Amino acid sequence: MVTLQDVREAAKRIEGVAHHTPVLRSRTLDGRAGCEVYLKCENLQRVGAFKFRGAYNAIRRLSPEQLGRGIAAYSSGNHAQAVALSAKELGTTAVIVMPEDTPRSKLDAVAGYGAEIVTYDRYTGDREQIGARLAEERGLALIPPYEHPDVIAGQGTAALELLEEAGHLDAILVPVGGGGLIAGSATAAKGLQPGIRVIGVEPEEGNDTFLSLAAGKRVSIPVPRTIADGQAAPTPGELTFSINRELVDEIVLVSDDEIRDALRFAVDRLKLVMEPSGATGVAALLAGRLDPPPARIGVIISGGNVGAARLAELLA
Repeated sequence: MVTLQDVREAAKRIEGVAHHTPVLRSRTLDGRAGCEVYLKCENLQRVGAFKFRGAYNAIRRLSPEQLGRGIAAYSSGNHAQAVALSAKELGTTAVIVMPEDTPRSKLDAVAGYGAEIVTYDRYTGDREQIGARLAEERGLALIPPYEHPDVIAGQGTAALELLEEAGHLDAILVPVGGGGLIAGSATAAKGLQPGIRVIGVEPEEGNDTFLSLAAGKRVSIPVPRTIADGQAAPTPGELTFSINRELVDEIVLVSDDEIRDALRFAVDRLKLVMEPSGATGVAALLAGRLDPPPARIGVIISGGNVGAARLAELLA
């Protein structure tokens, strides 16, 4: 299990490299949600998402010899950018396995950080097998997007900062994909405030963690087809699920249309750009999924990597 001490050590490791992102308030959102909302804006993090925290923490812990050989990773986009930038910052190289239908803005960003990109079909290919084969063939360190204790500890630093700034919260609301962000966030939150409620949010079409927690074991679903591409995991991670089934209190679901409403609200009222996966927490609040809502809640906006053309399409 990842511990609060692991998260605190990760915070020291990424200090001065990762952004200490702002925690924002909105009276309009408070009124719509019926509670005090504290938004942790990881859409303003380096590479535009929380993923930089975990990737940098994990790569920073590698030996100089391994750094010399390079890094491999697989990702739908944000972890790819995080690994590519972290590798560049630490003077090594990265090879990233990415779906061929990844948004062009994310592919361009990864290439811009100097990483090599290997594409595959997300509906027929197995990215884990491809990544493992590349790592073995080239002697690379494989840094997965969530199935790694150092990655999970790094992601938990977002919640650590949120709670240190906002003070006592009754709950935190965290987007769930593979489960690394909520596993790290739950570890930090329950470690600091044992009575806090940890709530995850998934798109309705990508409800693998919701079903898995209900079943008490990992459940697989078809590859989700949702606008929240960062949450399109068909199965929770083995390590992340082992943490989340102990520490996560509830998972709520939102529709793609509710995510679109949240994206509009973010632009119109919060003046924030969010990617669909990053907006699911706000979507849950606006749709009244928390009933009754906690008095004070922290929400992690996990990312903002959406191109202007794609955002316009989503808001049309």
